[in-house]
Amino acid sequence: MYNLEMKLNAKQLRKLDKSKMPMSEIKRSPIFLILDNVLDTYNIGSLFRLADAIAAEKLYICGKSEYPPSSRIHKAAVGTESYVDWEKHDSALEVIKILKDKGTQIISVEQNPKSIDYKMLTKNLVKFPCAIVVGHESNGVSEEVLKESDIIAELPMLGINKSFNVWGSAAVICYKILEFI
Repeated sequence: MYNLEMKLNAKQLRKLDKSKMPMSEIKRSPIFLILDNVLDTYNIGSLFRLADAIAAEKLYICGKSEYPPSSRIHKAAVGTESYVDWEKHDSALEVIKILKDKGTQIISVEQNPKSIDYKMLTKNLVKFPCAIVVGHESNGVSEEVLKESDIIAELPMLGINKSFNVWGSAAVICYKILEFI
């Protein structure tokens, strides 16, 4: 059996026999990740790594995104796609409606006139369980999803670049939210 105290590197993760992992012993965070038409397979793989890193409850791949098995996702995910609970859905909106019906707070990461600076996310504002939504690399989170979001948070862009990488943005928000658990 595998000892959960021991952390694995990329080579070990890619070769690990999942049947030897005591996955039920991992204490899951009350956080879901929703990918709204994220197209870059390396971003998807990196989001699997993030989901594993924060012990997310589940990752939802929505829209026209590629999903496992995929050699490119596997490469970026370093095998974590085998250990993260995930589902494929046609629409992020469909997932959001299901999760909202179960009392899940929806937090989209997007630049929008209604967005707040991520530093304004506080223990009083964030409710669990919550879902973090990230969107398409060029188009962002879809308008229909933003309308259903309870909070829209954005990262300040202090340089000349307009936006931050989708998985990097998700990581900043997820780790901010972990402070409140």
